[in-house]
Amino acid sequence: MRLERPSLKWKTEHITYMNEWDDDRMTPSSFHLQADIPYEVYLEEMAAKEAGLDNRMLNTNYFLIDDNERIVGMVNIRHGLNDSLRQIGGHIGYGIRPAERRKGYATYLLSEALKKTDLLGIRSVLVTCNADNVGSAAVIIKNGGVEDESFTEPHGNVVRRFWIERG
Repeated sequence: MRLERPSLKWKTEHITYMNEWDDDRMTPSSFHLQADIPYEVYLEEMAAKEAGLDNRMLNTNYFLIDDNERIVGMVNIRHGLNDSLRQIGGHIGYGIRPAERRKGYATYLLSEALKKTDLLGIRSVLVTCNADNVGSAAVIIKNGGVEDESFTEPHGNVVRRFWIERG
């Protein structure tokens, strides 16, 4: 298992991964592909967004690749927080391929993402999940998450917020 940056090499696998999601919004949303945008353009746009285009927070995206060269997960690491990310997104957003859930990949992916936040010098890492996502909450707690106050979005969705303190 390893983290790898998105590149043209992963185009077919990324499309296959995305097609397994039955939601309109894949998690993390930075990996959502649109049919009318060529993959090369998607990668260029991702790079611009990572660099802070349109007042976005600096961020880095990775695929979690298994030993069979399949994408089993994706993670978006934000290098800081703004007011919105303090409530909903946090420093780390991650998702696991639906067919690969409940196999420990999320726990591993979050632990690897935390190593990246260490390199960025982030000592207090905020990770969030929806209140009904008990699996994600368990993953965050396994990685040292301590629950803080929840946040309720305007449409009623409750977001659980966890802080992970790093040495």
